[in-house]
Amino acid sequence: MNTEQSARRDLAVAFRWAARLNMHEATANHFSCAISQDSQDFLINPAGRHFSQVRAGDLVLVDVNAKNFDNAESQIVDPTAINLHGQLHRLLPHAKCILHTHMPYTTALACLKNFEFLMLDQNACRFYNRIAYDRDYSGMALEASEGERVAHVLGKSKSVLFLANHGVIVVGNSVAEAFDELYYLEKAAQLQVLALSTGRDLALIDDETAALVCKQWLEYPKSAEHHFAALIEILDQQSPEYKN
Repeated sequence: MNTEQSARRDLAVAFRWAARLNMHEATANHFSCAISQDSQDFLINPAGRHFSQVRAGDLVLVDVNAKNFDNAESQIVDPTAINLHGQLHRLLPHAKCILHTHMPYTTALACLKNFEFLMLDQNACRFYNRIAYDRDYSGMALEASEGERVAHVLGKSKSVLFLANHGVIVVGNSVAEAFDELYYLEKAAQLQVLALSTGRDLALIDDETAALVCKQWLEYPKSAEHHFAALIEILDQQSPEYKN
């Protein structure tokens, strides 16, 4: 399986599981994966395709360097996807996979004024000092300049961006890595919403311990690969058409 074939399969798996786990908004939101070394060629979902129905062959190959890049895929890819993912891939080549969702619990936290992710449990510690915050919601990404702005806020040292009043962006070196991050981010956010809803004092983890646990998470052997392989196995059994 070559790079593009592998990326198509993995992205299709990510779409299908985002739908199963209610981390999607039907035909809205976008996942992309770079297939070139410089990240300028990437795969992304076409407009109007429901997350639960995305197949490997549905994904659109976009070339950021094409002379008509701004409107080359205007009929088959949402303009917000081109403006956001196109600029992120162009400006942040380390972001091989970009997952943008409005998943409920993380988005709920992003809608709290000046909120910063709490080091409340083991899952949360995975994201210690790895989250950037965009506090300035400015509408849909209907212009390339908005994608550029978002890329600069995320920067090259963070892997998660909380978009105020909007949602979240998670980036990774592979689809498996990015999806694993997305999954655990939403699990940690769900726990935070539940804990905050009690109105009781929170037992936060101190910075030193949180930093240690983050390091342990990032060094844990093949956790993302094992997680994603299990997701592939389930889909192979239950919905093998996703590979078409």
